[in-house]
Amino acid sequence: MAEATSKRVVGESAANKKDKKSGEKVDTVPPIDEEEYQLRKRLPRKLPKRKNDIYINMQSNFKGQLERAQRMLDAGSNEVFIHGLGHAINRAINIALQLKARGLGTIEVSTNTSTVELIDDLYPEKDDVSSEVQSRNNSAVHIRVFRLSS
Repeated sequence: MAEATSKRVVGESAANKKDKKSGEKVDTVPPIDEEEYQLRKRLPRKLPKRKNDIYINMQSNFKGQLERAQRMLDAGSNEVFIHGLGHAINRAINIALQLKARGLGTIEVSTNTSTVELIDDLYPEKDDVSSEVQSRNNSAVHIRVFRLSS
């Protein structure tokens, strides 16, 4: 039997709104009740993974992530792309600035920001409630660290 799912949008007024992409009506509701639902966050969609992309997170060691980026630049790569999402934005910026400082004027950075839509699944703790999908936005940073032409 197929479960009914509905879509929730977090952080907007209680009035009914339409989804910008699909145009369907979306009910905005207050945050979930932890006794009724179990929240499972889906992984964010990533850009196509290139050999010079580094996705920064808060679980990995800062020094390890910095050294990985430095090794890429030292191995002959002219540019490295550093991506950070949400709480990892500060760490991504820190890594880019550390690489620039280590480069002694030969490394430059170019930064872009974006907003990423994240999807969460809400699974009911009781059988009489249907499962739901929750949509939210999070900030992201994309930093291009590159060698200056000599």
